[in-house]
Amino acid sequence: MAKQLDTKQLLNWLIRDDIITAETAKAQYPLIQSILKNSAIAIHPLTALAQCKITSRHPPCAHLNLDWLTEWLAAKVRLPFYRIDPLKVDFTKVADVMSASYATRFNILPVEISAETVTIATSEPSSAEWHDQISKITQRKVLLVIANPLEIAQYIAQFFTLAKSIKNASKSTTQDIALRNNFEQLVELGKENKQLDSNDQHIVNIVDWLWQYAFEQRASDIHLEPKRDMAVIRFRIDGILHQVYQVPIAVMIAMTARIKLLGRMDVIEKRRPQDGRIKSRTTGGLEIELRLSTLPTAFGEKMVMRIFDPEVVVKTLPELGFPVADARRWASLTARPHGIILVTGPTGSGKTTTLYTTLKALATSEVNVCSVEDPIEMIEPSFNQMQVQHGIDLSFSDGVRALMRQDPDIIMIGEIRDIATAEMAIQAALTGHLVFSTVHTNDAPSAVMRLLELGVPYYLLEATLIGILAQRLVRTLCPVCKVNDDDIPDPVWAALTDKWNLPKPQKACRPMGCPECRQTGYRGRTGLYELLTVSQTFATLVRPETSLSTLQEQSITDGMTPLRIAGALKITEGITSCAEVLKVTSTLL
Repeated sequence: MAKQLDTKQLLNWLIRDDIITAETAKAQYPLIQSILKNSAIAIHPLTALAQCKITSRHPPCAHLNLDWLTEWLAAKVRLPFYRIDPLKVDFTKVADVMSASYATRFNILPVEISAETVTIATSEPSSAEWHDQISKITQRKVLLVIANPLEIAQYIAQFFTLAKSIKNASKSTTQDIALRNNFEQLVELGKENKQLDSNDQHIVNIVDWLWQYAFEQRASDIHLEPKRDMAVIRFRIDGILHQVYQVPIAVMIAMTARIKLLGRMDVIEKRRPQDGRIKSRTTGGLEIELRLSTLPTAFGEKMVMRIFDPEVVVKTLPELGFPVADARRWASLTARPHGIILVTGPTGSGKTTTLYTTLKALATSEVNVCSVEDPIEMIEPSFNQMQVQHGIDLSFSDGVRALMRQDPDIIMIGEIRDIATAEMAIQAALTGHLVFSTVHTNDAPSAVMRLLELGVPYYLLEATLIGILAQRLVRTLCPVCKVNDDDIPDPVWAALTDKWNLPKPQKACRPMGCPECRQTGYRGRTGLYELLTVSQTFATLVRPETSLSTLQEQSITDGMTPLRIAGALKITEGITSCAEVLKVTSTLL
């Protein structure tokens, strides 16, 4: 049997590579042995080494953390270093390679399985007595990679438990279950068509894990999508969809039923779209709201869960990405006693977050803040929120009419979609209320044209409209791996800055990719904002015959920074990249 790694061997290798001195090794050895001896569970020597926080002799003289030590070990034994990304491991195949007890015994984990090879992550490169057994059982070539020992132990527990839950859940029915309410239903005679129980413990475990994992991965949306043969789970992270896993159709049906049950939706009804909501907690105790939406598709019922983080609404405007100057102008607008303020942008551009953050700051004990929404995005105790109910003819305009009798100071209307809602918003503003709402346009000046197209009289807009905010979300560069980019092509910078003639930035950066950002080069998002404050001159231009270009020119004269220029300024600050700004603002060309 090959010898496992021990503390002395690792310390000698570190000394030989001139990473630590012999004196440091001698001083730290008793502490490492004490950690190994007194630990409640067996831990790897690398883990004990990392806990001692030994400092490297080489600049920047950082602590030797577990990730660094694992990567160093991989190079030392000439094996690839592998960072386990749970989104890329097909956990349903893990249990086909070995049992959970076998994986735990040797602290190994299958991470990639193909027709010819199986890749096994280990932190014991010399201890491979299991190698030939796995190769013989799987009939595949075994490839070894070195991974973080703590990650291996963590994902052994997660993957095998989840694979077991899915396997046991799948046993309850056939994969080609006829209960799939799709247009290509296949009926096989002689097979039992039994529906999985949404309260089955295996299904409960799978749904609980799904939510917890989505929270850990910073997902904003979870998609459960039935397909012809298998169902797909996808996460939207930083605005980009990532396929996470595939599960049997029968398991997806039961998962959807479980979530609908928790969201107080009609579990039986699968022919029409439904909405619901659930409040949950992360493992850290933070409350999270999920908004549910189902849609009947050709292969069954699709579900999307939008994840709302209540912590977002307690952020300040600069934390959301507002430039300091625009934050001051926005604060002065929202401090006015009456008028209409519009927020515009496509779906998913952060309009709701901006409105909730603003209203949260305005909703003091002296002010009555009311909203009418479709649907209510987040439950906020400091607001009085009303849900639009189309089934009983309670529309936005009806809701605003009702709110007017509730002695409001500030009214938020989810969206101005028709002339009736626009007229009620104007009526509220004319009678001394501050009104917030959203419209869907490409930029701020276009919102004026949109309201005129709906049929709003220009003189009412002139009297009530006080500000328009257009916004987009761009991915922010990962702070760990971004690198300087001093060579932005002149045509690219010219396309970004148009007639503004901004000098090419000295601090621009570009994405590289690292484990922290899942090799994308981006981590998190920030806002681009275009704030139009309605001046007296601008108000006089609000006429049906006025062109959009005239409104845009006057907006810029009044201090508005166009979205593309806002993006260019973010580039000069090293916050995002040229490619990201060009992609998000492409409709503004």
